[in-house]
Amino acid sequence: MNVKIEKLVYGGDGLGHTEGQTVFVPFVLPGEVVAVRPAERKKKFVRGHLQHIITAAAERVVAPCPHFAACGGCNYQHIPYEAQLKFKEEILRETLWRLGRVKWGGEIRAHASSSFGYRNRVQWKVRQLGGRQAIGYFRSGSSALLPVEQCPIASPRLQESLAALRAALAAQQFPATMREVELFADERDDKLLVSAGFTEFQRAPSSLADALRTVLPAAESILLHEGSTDRFELFGPGHITYRAGGAAFRVGHLSFFQVNRHLVEEMQATVTRGASGGFALDLFAGVGLFTVPLAQEFARVVAVESNEAATRDLQANIEAAGRTAQAVCADVEQFLAGQTEQPDLVVLDPPRAGIGLAALPHLLKLAPKQITYLSCDPATLARDLTQLTGTNDTPGAYEITEVHFFDVFPQTYHIETLVRLALR
Repeated sequence: MNVKIEKLVYGGDGLGHTEGQTVFVPFVLPGEVVAVRPAERKKKFVRGHLQHIITAAAERVVAPCPHFAACGGCNYQHIPYEAQLKFKEEILRETLWRLGRVKWGGEIRAHASSSFGYRNRVQWKVRQLGGRQAIGYFRSGSSALLPVEQCPIASPRLQESLAALRAALAAQQFPATMREVELFADERDDKLLVSAGFTEFQRAPSSLADALRTVLPAAESILLHEGSTDRFELFGPGHITYRAGGAAFRVGHLSFFQVNRHLVEEMQATVTRGASGGFALDLFAGVGLFTVPLAQEFARVVAVESNEAATRDLQANIEAAGRTAQAVCADVEQFLAGQTEQPDLVVLDPPRAGIGLAALPHLLKLAPKQITYLSCDPATLARDLTQLTGTNDTPGAYEITEVHFFDVFPQTYHIETLVRLALR
């Protein structure tokens, strides 16, 4: 079918209509006429594969990565970067309104990134292909391996590491049971945190760690996992140091940290800007990227994180910074259910699932004076904001005062949004 693309929607697809049906297709631009091969038909919509472009948009560019469209990682390499920012702002506004009836007519301040070489963390899959080990990513919409020779969105150190791992696998330096390798680089793009997964070790773990250190001499710490026995073996301190905002953060193998090395400090500064008072809660605190600067401005800070490994890093980072914040390892919903003191500020940085409808009533009961919500999914953000701000007919307890958009993942459809809210 031939389809004219009307707009881009969250998830990376373009949307058009034909014969009374809505059609979703990736790797297109608004205004383009494209030939689409249907891949999935539902009653009201069709999902399709792009066959070829009949009429191209004037702004379309050639993707710099040879694996684009085959690899499942990037969605927008055919779009100039400034246009990507414009489309993402439009998608954010539309998603907040369509899913949550959240109408924001004010500025959405965009925080742009370097469009390539920005990732400080990658995870590559390793599989047997044609009797040889290959490394890469899963193909788009599949669990089949796509071997890759480069990844332009990864930092220079990580791209260098990919080349070294490809050569080592070709030389059979690792057993055929290796399944994945994850690397995390520090702020200087110098030292590496290395995690590797195997179905079975087949060799002494120390031998495998030595082989990884030979291939990746920048490795500061190595964690090996044997899937068949769920066994972990650690070689090194178990963490790496990442410096941001004048503080040093310990980040362990199993802890989350922001992946865009160019926006970490800007995000940290924006989240904590102008925040001060008596009592602050940092929920979904991770290793304390926001906790540490908040503890300098508030008399008391409580940081809540459900991941035990991340909580250990969080406590270590608070102590290393000379702060007095309290680190609590707990589920956010259960923690909020037991609280009665009104915070001056609550910082929220939840995973893609959002705060959760069960936790929101507890948060509303606490009635913090201000909320700073950092979201990685506009859909769950829209849902949660509806509970906080209400609708035009029934205003809620909070009003939006600022909206920021951090382009943490250039070349992809992902949108990181910061919303500041004040108690009415």
